[in-house]
Amino acid sequence: MASGKKQIQALARQLFKLSFDGGVLTADRVAGVLAYVEKHRPANTNAVLKAYHRLAVAEVARSRALVEHAGAVGEATLSAIATAMTKKYSRPIAALARPNAGLLAGLRIRVGDDLYESSVAGQLAALAATV
Repeated sequence: MASGKKQIQALARQLFKLSFDGGVLTADRVAGVLAYVEKHRPANTNAVLKAYHRLAVAEVARSRALVEHAGAVGEATLSAIATAMTKKYSRPIAALARPNAGLLAGLRIRVGDDLYESSVAGQLAALAATV
């Protein structure tokens, strides 16, 4: 059974590698991979597609800076964040804004698994943890 899971993961990784063009995950390449899977129906198709989906979701999250904010955030700020994150990670990072009234003030930026906290709510939580 374990070797079956390894085979599923290996096939999903191979398909995932085919989804890139010039080091960037592209919609055209993903569509091509999905068309191939639909046509050839590998063993355990659903499991392969679930593993492939997890890889794709993680990759999309790695190339996006989710900027949570309490107040308004201008395009210039989002552009500056995208530029700074692109430089930091040495790959293109797009910034997306998402309002979050629970922050009180400031920003919380998530790129993949990395979190950058500069909100009042985060500072209060850190202070409460030290007391």
